[in-house]
Amino acid sequence: MAAVDQDVAEKFLDSHPDFAKQYYDAKLRPKVISNLFQDNMTSQVNISSFHELNMVEESEIIFDMVRDLQENLQMEKAIFNFMKHLSFMIRSEKMSLFMYRMRNGTAELATRLFNVHKDATLEECLVQPDREIIFPIGIVGHVATTKKTVNIPDVSQSSHYSDFVDQIQEYQTKSVLATPIMSGKDMVAVMMAVNKIGAPHFTQQDEETLLKYLNYVNLILRVFHLSYHHNCETRRGQVLLWSASKVFEEITDIKRQFHKALYTIRNFLNCERYSVGLLDMTKTKVRLDRKFNLLKATACQCSVTTHHYLEVNFYKVIDYILHGKEEIKVIPNPAPDHWALASGLPYLCAIDARWFLFPCPVQKGPVDTSGLTIKNVLSHPIVNKKEEIVQDETLMESLTQFLGWSVLNTDTYDKWNKPENRKDIFQDMVLYHIKCRTDETQNVLVGKVKLFTHTGGEKQMYNMSEIFEFHFCDFEHSHLDLVKLGIKMHYELGVVDKFHIPRETLARCCYSLSKGYRQIAYHNWSRGFNVGQTMFTLLMTGDLKRYYTDLETMAMVTAGLCHDIDHRGTNNLYQMKSGNPPAKLHGSSILERHHLETGKTLLRDPALNIYQNLSRAQHEQVIHLTDIAIIATDLTLYFKKRTVFQKIVDQSKTYESWDDWTKYMTQETTRKAIVMAMMMTACDLSAIAKPWEIQSKVVLSVAAEFWEQGDLERTVLEQQTKSADLPKMQCGFIDFVCAFVYKEFSRFHVEITPMLDRPLNNRREWNALKEVHEAKLAALEEAKTAKEEVAVATTAAKQGTHTHTSNTYVVN
Repeated sequence: MAAVDQDVAEKFLDSHPDFAKQYYDAKLRPKVISNLFQDNMTSQVNISSFHELNMVEESEIIFDMVRDLQENLQMEKAIFNFMKHLSFMIRSEKMSLFMYRMRNGTAELATRLFNVHKDATLEECLVQPDREIIFPIGIVGHVATTKKTVNIPDVSQSSHYSDFVDQIQEYQTKSVLATPIMSGKDMVAVMMAVNKIGAPHFTQQDEETLLKYLNYVNLILRVFHLSYHHNCETRRGQVLLWSASKVFEEITDIKRQFHKALYTIRNFLNCERYSVGLLDMTKTKVRLDRKFNLLKATACQCSVTTHHYLEVNFYKVIDYILHGKEEIKVIPNPAPDHWALASGLPYLCAIDARWFLFPCPVQKGPVDTSGLTIKNVLSHPIVNKKEEIVQDETLMESLTQFLGWSVLNTDTYDKWNKPENRKDIFQDMVLYHIKCRTDETQNVLVGKVKLFTHTGGEKQMYNMSEIFEFHFCDFEHSHLDLVKLGIKMHYELGVVDKFHIPRETLARCCYSLSKGYRQIAYHNWSRGFNVGQTMFTLLMTGDLKRYYTDLETMAMVTAGLCHDIDHRGTNNLYQMKSGNPPAKLHGSSILERHHLETGKTLLRDPALNIYQNLSRAQHEQVIHLTDIAIIATDLTLYFKKRTVFQKIVDQSKTYESWDDWTKYMTQETTRKAIVMAMMMTACDLSAIAKPWEIQSKVVLSVAAEFWEQGDLERTVLEQQTKSADLPKMQCGFIDFVCAFVYKEFSRFHVEITPMLDRPLNNRREWNALKEVHEAKLAALEEAKTAKEEVAVATTAAKQGTHTHTSNTYVVN
């Protein structure tokens, strides 16, 4: 097929316009429109060389500018892209944008976009504030003044032309086309094009093109100004909300309180320094003489009445100096000539409880050594009163509400700060006595029985295999021995080296935990260690460690060691009835939460923090597990979880492979938490699972502490505690509390069976004692009954003899 010549095609289309339109609508229009609205579409107009634009190219430029406006809310970038297109369309060497503003009452134009051309980039044309050129005069100044477009063919013939910018840039301006950009009747900016390319000056058509597209620039500036005002109002609201929040953040210090609020608005007020005067109107009488009346008349521009005596005294002034080195000065009992008081306006505020603005100098010369000269003063009282005031005073009035809260909150803080400080002092004193000293640490690390020996450069611990036994007995171990065993358990778990626990820190931590226990009959350090040791044995000997990570096992053993720290020897019910501080602080699980907080307080101390080298996530997990473990020792929670634990044990029996069951258990944290909670209960009740010779002696300690609480109830609560016999109590305790948990754990892991066998054996022993005791009681009851019968018979016999004697007397 022969190629069609371009001229022939053009002549055919020109002579058949209907066909051309039909072909374009069917083949080209959908594609063109689709391309125009693509997000990544850019203008395909060739701008490498100047040429006349056809309608399609001009439409593509318009769509490109619209897309740019949609994607960019940044004013400079949108107008820059517009000016690039416009400089190509009117063939201008350079174009510039000058923003109109008022500074100190003088109108001026400042460069924002400078020397824009068709190949320019935004970075080289955007003028930073420290490099801007100010145009108070020149052609652009004339355009801003007259608000009319000018087309100057030869600038040398214009009386408004100024060449100072040409001299700076070594450039020659020949012709200028400039137009004002208005927002209603207000001047916004001036856009100027210089030096027509390929012609001596800009034409009337160029001027029409510029004015035609000026509406687009107006749209950009309108969107920008709306966005700017929105941001300003948003920022103003944020400032006020921020100031309100700082009122409650800085209630400890009134000078910091005022400073944070006022520092926020200093950019709005544009002041050099500000001062806050604290007023006491009950101490000193100050005469309000003619000077103050004249001052008030000048400030208010209104008539005044003479006040002869008013009680006004500023007992403290807080100065906030903003120029040079920023600082805060607190001046008690300021002199009357202090710079903040010299104007007299603070006294007027105190008298009339409203704001005053003094617009002219109030004092000649510097007011202090810094050389500050006061030119004008704004004074505002901090009162709970609303008046309609405009501009800066409005912002000050809004802040007075927050500052008023500041004073109130600071006064309130002062009232409860002293008892809070006393509490901190006593807490620090308690921690001092609990925390392990350096010499005590050395006794742990190097004592009569060395905890650490050095062999081949590695630290090894002496063998104490008894901590792996369920029947462990602490009777033959000293307080210090139990501390060393607590350290050994951490080494046996393999967590010391894995989590980089410093040796001295571990020793101080274990010793300090032991000192945190009170010297009471049962809930003492021996009891705390036994619970931690039982947890260790369940994990290691009972093979429950298979379900937990090293991090979790460390948390569980540590929780066992500190689970009863600072126990008072009384139960939760006594705490609630007596109204003790822990009961007021914690609503439920009172003692358990107290033990938890006490232990965490010790572990937070840098010298005792064995978790110091954990990551943030690991530390949070350890603390979470500690919370669960210690709270689980509340028996009221144990009864709620028994059914769930029993279901887990039943489920374990459905698996044929231990590996499959272990994998299933480790995948669900809830199941692991339930098992861990039941482990803590088993450890907490472990005294009942000791051999008879141990358990029978421990019960005496439990009973002694229980009877001591009974004595407290009689003296403090004026309640009578009924003492039941120990054998009967122990049998009931084993049957209704202990048997379940040890039975289920023995089903769960056969290695834990000894913890079931011993409570059952101890129950038989207690039952035998109960039967003996009941037999003795029965014998005593029989003896008492026989004695009473003999006494009754004897009494009856004596009464019969007396009656017989009386009758005989009557007969005679």
